[in-house]
Amino acid sequence: MFDTAKYGSDQAVIFEAGLHRALARHVSVLDANRVLVLTTPHQSDLGLELAAQLGAKAAGVFCRAAMHTPVEVTEEALAHLQDVGADTVLAAGGGSTIGLGKALALRSGVTQIALPTTYAGSECTPILGQTETGVKTTITDENLRPATVLYDPELVATLPVPLTVTSALNAMAHAVEALYAQDRNPQSTELALTGLRSFAGALPRVLEDPAGLEARLATQQAAWACGTVLGQVGMALHHKLCHTLGGSFGLPHAETHAIVLPHATAYNAAAVPDLLAPVTGIFGGADPATALWQFAKDHGAPMALRDFGLAEADLDRAADLAVQNPYWNPNEITRSGIRDLLARAWGGDAPII
Repeated sequence: MFDTAKYGSDQAVIFEAGLHRALARHVSVLDANRVLVLTTPHQSDLGLELAAQLGAKAAGVFCRAAMHTPVEVTEEALAHLQDVGADTVLAAGGGSTIGLGKALALRSGVTQIALPTTYAGSECTPILGQTETGVKTTITDENLRPATVLYDPELVATLPVPLTVTSALNAMAHAVEALYAQDRNPQSTELALTGLRSFAGALPRVLEDPAGLEARLATQQAAWACGTVLGQVGMALHHKLCHTLGGSFGLPHAETHAIVLPHATAYNAAAVPDLLAPVTGIFGGADPATALWQFAKDHGAPMALRDFGLAEADLDRAADLAVQNPYWNPNEITRSGIRDLLARAWGGDAPII
């Protein structure tokens, strides 16, 4: 198990099979009197189960969390939170639900507890991405990081294999970009490589036995490493592209990250081959981009943006949006280069360095 304190984490982090069935014990050590449980509509049954366990401490369930954290949903949730007098939110779910918890904390100062059911890693970061009028913006504030994270491999043991793969690749993208981050340091690089190695070893085992708790726990530890490094260093091209595609075109979060990752890696590997060389060592292959693309393909990940409703006619606008506001990246950002990258990701072609 990872020593979370070793990497500078100030969160209370617990890895334990079955802890979601002993939730009251873990919440009792917190100064939480009225806990509002947050979920997506799809996970409302889990929310009701958790609220029942909390008993008198439960302030109810809000089960309308949505992808890309739309501001209008946050405002609805905030009104509900104030109506029930909640002082704590328990976000049970993936990035959508945890994002809603962060958005509520930003507006009200409530304490956050995260109970992740995917590998997205949002629970480890002080970052909130939210969408308003079709544009996704990002806020970084140390107060946005949940105070407590509860990892229960039982909650990811039933995660469908396709979502397991895309969620893992989403997490891996944080680690890959951390390797060439402008503000990287030896500790962040070690943490990123730890996450990548753990996923490389554990994900094939999960696919062989999706219900196996030992491998699932290893993937949660990998997700913690990848999510924590996301909160420590800045991201670049990959995340900019995914935010553009998700916020402006409504593409699904994890699937978009999974598809874009090898192509963004190829774009930047041309400028920093030495920094990305460890990726090839971990996953094999001729270069880091091809290694990630083949790993994704071998594990059944989606390969083409066109399969999720992005039209070829949208590529020009996507490229325009992606270069609209300057941001740091290890390789020079050019409109033509981004347009070519998006075309390959759209068609499901192999990346080219």
